[in-house]
This record gives sequence, C-alpha cells and structure tokens, in this order.
Amino acid sequence: MNDILALDGASLIAAYRNRTLSPVEAARAVLAGIDRFNPIINAFNAVDAEGALAAARESEERWAQGRPKGLADGLPFTVKDNIIWAGHPARRGSRTTSPEPVTESAPAVDRLIEAGAIPVAKTTLPEFGWKGLSDSPLTGLTRNPWDTRMTTGGSSAGGAAAAALNLGVIHLGTDGAGSIRIPASFSGVFGIKASFGRVPAYPPSPFAIVSHVGPLARTVRDAALALGIIARPDHRDMTAMTTPPQDYRVGLEDGLKGLRIACSPRLGYVRKLDAEVEELTAAAARAFEELGAVVEEADPGFDDPIETLSTLWFVGAWSVVRAIPEERRREVDPGLIAVAEKGRAISGSDFVAAANARGALFSAMARFYERYDLLLTPTLAAPAFEVGHNVPPDGRFGEDWIAWTPYSYPFNLTLLPAASVPCGLTTAGLPVGLQIVAPMGREDLVLRASRAFESVRPWPSLSEPRVRH
Repeated sequence: MNDILALDGASLIAAYRNRTLSPVEAARAVLAGIDRFNPIINAFNAVDAEGALAAARESEERWAQGRPKGLADGLPFTVKDNIIWAGHPARRGSRTTSPEPVTESAPAVDRLIEAGAIPVAKTTLPEFGWKGLSDSPLTGLTRNPWDTRMTTGGSSAGGAAAAALNLGVIHLGTDGAGSIRIPASFSGVFGIKASFGRVPAYPPSPFAIVSHVGPLARTVRDAALALGIIARPDHRDMTAMTTPPQDYRVGLEDGLKGLRIACSPRLGYVRKLDAEVEELTAAAARAFEELGAVVEEADPGFDDPIETLSTLWFVGAWSVVRAIPEERRREVDPGLIAVAEKGRAISGSDFVAAANARGALFSAMARFYERYDLLLTPTLAAPAFEVGHNVPPDGRFGEDWIAWTPYSYPFNLTLLPAASVPCGLTTAGLPVGLQIVAPMGREDLVLRASRAFESVRPWPSLSEPRVRH
C-alpha cells in the first residue's frame, strides 16, 4: 500500500498505461490508507468504498482496452463537504444540515468524473467554511499529519490532510479568504485558487462574492492537470468564464528566466510575522533568483483591506445563520453565530460599498503588474498551532483568526490567481508556505513559477502521520 501511496498522478497514469498497476489497486490502496489513518487525522466524514471500487473497475476495463475516458482516468479524488456530489449528503460541517443525499454534483465534480477520475470520499471543514481552522461541531477536530497536536488550518482542512498523506491524487477545495492556501501552507502541500470565475461553482457559496474552487495536491503537475479539467465552462454559474481553459501542463517546465518578480515580506502593513516563517520565505524568494528571475522587494501599494473583507464575510455568515431555524442555532459554532450577528447589523449600502471597494484594490494590483510579472509573499504569518484553537494560544495574534492570515484575503478581494507552495520546515518540523500571486487570468504563470520552485526546492512528504501527544 505505501508504495502505491507514494506515487503522484502522473506516475499512476504511466503505470496504468504500462499495465504495471491498475486503477483498482490504486483505489484499494487509498481506501486502505483512509481506514488506517483517518482515526488519527479525522480528515474524512464520508467514504464511498463501494462506489470507488465500482468506478475503479470501470476505469480498469477502459485501460485494458487502451481507451481511457479522459486525462484523469483512474485517479482517486476527494470532495470538500461544502461541494455537492450526487448520491451523498452535503453536511458542510454542521449538525443543522440534512443527512439526505443530494441529487446532482457540482461542476468540478462532474468534470473530474467525466475525465474518468474516481470519487472516493468527502472531506471535513469548519462549519459552513466560516473560518480558517480545522474543527466543526459535526466532525470534531481534523489533525495535521505533520504533528497531530496541530491544526491543518482550513477551511479545506480534510482535503489538505488527505493530500499530505496522498490519500487521493486530487482534492477539491474552496477558498473565500484563503481556505485552500491556508491548509496547504500548514499541511505542506500545494494548493491553488485560479482567477475568480475560472472554475465554475454551483450552488453559489454564501461567500460567493469572494469564493473560488480549486485543487490541493502533493505536486504542482497534479494540480495543473486537475485545474485544466475543472475549469471548463458550466452554465450553472453565471459568473464563470465561458472560454475553455488551457491545458495547464503545457509550458509548465518553461522556467522563469527573465521574469520580474516582486517579493513583499509584509505587504506594506503586516506587523506580526513569525521569525521562522520570515526566514524560510526569504530563502525561498532567493531561489527564484537562482532560476533566472529578477527579484526585487516591493509592496503592492494598498492598505490592509481587512474591513472590506470583514463586511463581506460577516454578511455571508448571516446569510447562512438566518436560514437555520432559531431553535437549532444552539447547535451552531458560537464563533459563527458571533460573526453572523455582526453581519446582521450591516446595512445594504455598507455591503455595496465594501463590494465596490474591491475595485480600488484590483486597480492597485493591475498597476503593480505593469512593473512585475509575479508577487511573492508568505502564505501565512505563523506556522500551524495547536488544534482546537482559533489563534495561536500564546496570544501574539490576539483573538481573531483572520489576524494570522493577512496575506491571503487581499487576493480573494482582487479576484487574482494565487497558490501556496511548500518552502521548508520550522525547527519543530512544521511546514511553511510561500504564496505566489499573478495577474488576472494568469494561473498558468502561477503554476509555472510553482513548478520551477518545486524543481529546485522539492518539498518533503509523509508516508504516515506523525502522532504527537
């Protein structure tokens, strides 16, 4: 099992083609890994072993005939539990949701299945994805495979933990204020959100005005494959781009020679940054110089947009809570109730003003990209901390979880493509992420830069969780 779980998607496809491994064997290895490790990390809240094996047998038959269905035929994937998957409940981390199966799948799930990928399981998230942590009233604590005392971050918590152990090749997540990049950073995996609208989403998220769908994976190449599949148009999302995406694997190895890259350690406003995170991300930025890019320290030129994000986020939270019968709200995470009450008090005019304020941020970044091709920042201001806390318990970031995520939400507000790439381990053995941000529509450039970095600074991986007490 461990040998199979060490393989990335490209290696699995090559093995299927050469008939040295079958999709059934791969699916069984993933399912056995889930059985073995989920009691430790709690990353999955529903596993469809029967369905996965049936899909794997169909894939095996196609490969035996030399007629794979698509680019991902036989690759196991997981689905965050706020993304719908036909025949399975969408509990969204909440006790207040229906346990009944839904009748259709989200666009990203449909596209992967159409490409022959094998859906295996639903992954955990905080309640309705309201925060960047890994706990919910429904499923409890999801633990970081690098140190089970620590959080994975969130809200794509289970997907990141699963990716860290390669329990599936592709892991669908969502990102409204960093919810792909946060757990990717804490869990030592790669995660990308494309430009807003590049990946169709349905049904709309409560935080749809800033929410993106994207993949987490162990390797950049697997994420590039996944993004090219899930970014295909779908009429159910009125905000989705209607032009077909490119194959993001094309040009992935083109390197960075001659690119102008800005490195912004603090974005011009971040006051609190962990010293080890600062050191590791600075060293990572120097690697881009080794790759032939011109790297300069420069800030994008905007103030902290936290108030804009908070207004939009709080209203989204209220839209969730208001739909829950009052007699059941006692079952909801008290933190979600608190931010929802703030959203309840926000006027429609204030919400519209906050939505419009994104335009100035977008323009600032557009001007910035007249001088630079890419922007590098830390993904987060701190490494992972103890599970069950919303902030590092030493108090250095106060009491609001968003305080240790100052680098992620600006690029939801500006709609830009951004990824977190692992760039080293702290002295405690915890992963740190480097964020790479590109101009609108240039997710290909984010992936190319990420792959170039991966090629010269390959990141460590795990074969089993590091259990700490």
